[in-house]
This record gives sequence, C-alpha cells and structure tokens, in this order.
Amino acid sequence: MERKIYNPVQKDYVTFLKTHADTNGECTLVEVELADGGGVGLHYHKTYVEKFECLEGEIQIQLGKKMHILKAGESATAIQNIHHLFRNRSGQPAKFRCELKPASKGFEQSLQIGYGLARDGATKANGFPKDKLALAWLFDISESNLPGWRSIFEGILRRQAKKARAKGLDKELMDKYVKF
Repeated sequence: MERKIYNPVQKDYVTFLKTHADTNGECTLVEVELADGGGVGLHYHKTYVEKFECLEGEIQIQLGKKMHILKAGESATAIQNIHHLFRNRSGQPAKFRCELKPASKGFEQSLQIGYGLARDGATKANGFPKDKLALAWLFDISESNLPGWRSIFEGILRRQAKKARAKGLDKELMDKYVKF
C-alpha cells in the first residue's frame, strides 16, 4: 500500500517510509515535499527527537534562536524540549526527510487525519481544522507543545482534547482517516 498523503491546502506531500509499526517503535521516518511558503511554526516535543535532512532545494530550520538554512545533503536535529520550526521560503519546492526517535504513533495519525480533513474541505486557509475539538485532539496526539507565552493555551487545548475523546470524535476521525 502506498503511504503517500497530500494536503491540498498546504500543497505538500508526506510519504511514510517507516512507521512505529514497521520499526517496533524505534523511529518514524517521513519524506516531505514542501511547497514554497509551507512549514510548521515554533513548537517543541518532550517525547522525541526530530532530525531533518534536506534532499532537494532549501529548507529553513530554527533550533532555539538560531536559524539554519539546509541545502541538499545537510541536516539538523531538534533534540527534546528545544523550540524549533521548519519552513520553505526559497521560492521553489523543497524535499526533506524527517526522522522521529523514538517513533510517534500520534504524530503519524495526526498527519493522516489533518491531511484528510484538508482534502475534505474541513480546514481553514491556514490548514487548521475548522472543528476546534478536532484541532485540540490533533495537537494533543501529535505530542506538540507551545513555547513561551503561547503555552498558556496548552491547558485549554488538553481539556478540549479530553472533550473530543468523550464525544467519540477521536474514534470517528481515526476510523475515517487513519489507513496505516
């Protein structure tokens, strides 16, 4: 089964090369074809390390306060708890691999669901789900955290994620969008 997903809002592709199931939880490995202007804002993870390796084009990786511009063959690693972002501002598409160690099943599921919602027109122009409970639950399962003053919203998001589970939204989204 091909494990390539497309987000028509963000205009990028993610191919799952290795999943938690493939590696017995050792790592998740994805290949991302990132459109110009795409990326993910500042965040951090407590439970896994994220390594970025540029394959084609150019990507920007911010680690802490330092911005790194990666070209083909170059890599950067966001260790646990370091604030980081990635983005493409090159004017051209870029391709990179992202490896999570250990694997994150929630990260894998959140991508499949988020991209599925985008395909179904259920996201805003910024790619966030229109349904606030879905947004909170996806944030929660992706094991992402907000840095600085934005962290005040985490408690609200985590409570909303619990509400999503209580309503069965988690099961509904998993059944509809998670294929592997």
